[in-house]
Amino acid sequence: MAGLIKREDVEAVRERARIEEIVSAHVTLKPAGVGSLKGLCPFHDERSPSFHVRPGVGRWHCFGCGEGGDVISFVQKIDGMGFTDAVEYLADRAGVQLRYEDSRTGAAADRGPREEPGKRQRLIEAHKVAAEFYAEQLFGPGAQAGRAFLAERSFDRADAEHFGVGYAPTGWDALLRHLQGRGFTQPELVASGLVSQGQRGIYDRFRGRLVWPIRDVTGAVIGFGARRLYDEDQGPKYLNTPETSLYKKSQVLYGIDLAKRSIAQGKRVVIVEGYTDVMAAHLSGVDTAVATCGTAFGADHAKVVRRLLGDTTAGGGLQLASGASLGGEVIFTFDGDAAGQKAAVRAFGEDQRFHAQTFVAVEPGGLDPCELRLARGPEAVRALVDGRQPLFEFVIRTTLDTFDLDTVEGRVGALRAAAPLVAGIRDRSMQLGYARSLARWIGIDTEDVRREVARAASTPSRGARTDQRRDARPEPEAATATPVLAAPDPRDPVARLERQALVVVLQYPQHVPDAFDELGEDAFGVPAWRAVHDAVRAAGGAAAGRDVGGGRWVEAVVEQAPETVAPLVTELAVAPVPEDREEVIGAYVADVVRALVDLGLTRRIADAKSRLQRLDQEKDPAAFQQAFTDLLAIEQQRRALRDGG
Repeated sequence: MAGLIKREDVEAVRERARIEEIVSAHVTLKPAGVGSLKGLCPFHDERSPSFHVRPGVGRWHCFGCGEGGDVISFVQKIDGMGFTDAVEYLADRAGVQLRYEDSRTGAAADRGPREEPGKRQRLIEAHKVAAEFYAEQLFGPGAQAGRAFLAERSFDRADAEHFGVGYAPTGWDALLRHLQGRGFTQPELVASGLVSQGQRGIYDRFRGRLVWPIRDVTGAVIGFGARRLYDEDQGPKYLNTPETSLYKKSQVLYGIDLAKRSIAQGKRVVIVEGYTDVMAAHLSGVDTAVATCGTAFGADHAKVVRRLLGDTTAGGGLQLASGASLGGEVIFTFDGDAAGQKAAVRAFGEDQRFHAQTFVAVEPGGLDPCELRLARGPEAVRALVDGRQPLFEFVIRTTLDTFDLDTVEGRVGALRAAAPLVAGIRDRSMQLGYARSLARWIGIDTEDVRREVARAASTPSRGARTDQRRDARPEPEAATATPVLAAPDPRDPVARLERQALVVVLQYPQHVPDAFDELGEDAFGVPAWRAVHDAVRAAGGAAAGRDVGGGRWVEAVVEQAPETVAPLVTELAVAPVPEDREEVIGAYVADVVRALVDLGLTRRIADAKSRLQRLDQEKDPAAFQQAFTDLLAIEQQRRALRDGG
């Protein structure tokens, strides 16, 4: 009986298994100084990266939760392995031949990596052999139905081989006999989920079906999804591997092994609904597509996606002239029918687990990506994804579509139905923005919408989030009073950009472009920063700051600020600035202000387009033409800003 792995072999595994490669299969790592990498910790839910890896010494540590260790302990913790299983897994990857000391004599015994591996590695090896078996069967004489299924969806042999698609023979024990012939025991096969246990013994779980291997981020097969092919098959249309020590359906995403690098590089993930949709998307050039396996997209899936995105910010689309991009994109594709709309509403709840922007891509005719590729070609699939719509907007507009907005009753009903959705948006800046949009879409006063959203936020059904918002909402009778200032969310990129713009205006007014003083009173979305901006404007703007400078300038702003705002002015006036080198501070300040002005112009363009859409060109051509002219003027301003930046 083999005993402990020899110490020198364990040390060889630690030396030869590159920790950055192992960790990168689970976490998107970025440079964090000389010889150091960092990313989001996979062991606790965090928003800012505190998980560090130092390849030179082969160690990792999270400064958030305190976990740490070497490459072996990382595998143990991330995959739930015991020490021996983790060493064997890494040894197999690194090509280290392990030797074991006999537990009775202490003598070392040579052992190949698969002679008596740990349980997990045995299960992974069984799945690997099963995947190879199924793939071979697909091109045998008995798999005509499987090949026809693929051909009808425009998948050829090369496509099947790329995704590892296979065929499970109709017999009861074809895979069972094959695996037993390769040395796997019945208990191992039952534990793997590849076979089922009945009163008469064990038999193949998948029979007469097309099968897709489901892999983890490392590329190891951990389960299968199987599609019914024959009418006499009374089982479900899709049958997946049951829950095993390897396969947890709430955590696995089909296609993640093929998509992970593109997701990390492009900061975009596309969530589709089925195996053939993943195939169609990838073959159409959307190589960031993944799918859940027999369950709705949930919290554990979100964690996997966030780690691959390196998701550390609250939004995408904001970009400084220096090229620093903030955030990424999560795009859900749903059918255009009622079921697809319900799925979008479910995703609405998961959206706020992301700091990336979340979108919905819906094909109006109800076609899924596989059907779309077949009907209109790969370009249509790419166009579907590129034509994505913000998830919040999709859910709210879908709700509004059920009401007649031409009647008072319809508008009131729409407001009451949509207000809880807006109240459910945790990001206060986004909530305020969608409240304004909701007012436009329905055609009622913005303050009426804000009051209804505040009322919805205070209802008991909103749970723990209610108390968080209660202090921030204005009371209906005090709508015109000075708003209570809530602490801005530091993770919100809009709030951060607005804050940094005020920091540079207070500290470096001499470098602030004139465009800042041309901003209107609604340029800042965060109430706290809007109040500070009001004080800056009242003090004469950045131009006045250039004249008086230093502490006198800050004092002038403080004097113009209400009592509740003055402390914020002081805080911003002493806040650290990311770039403080004298030779580049001017460019940095101009960069920040241009980004803020660009954001404001983008908002105005969106508002102008919305107004234009609501106007009837035939009934009121003058108003329509004026709105169109206004839109062109704002777009020209933004082009000039960007061309000059």
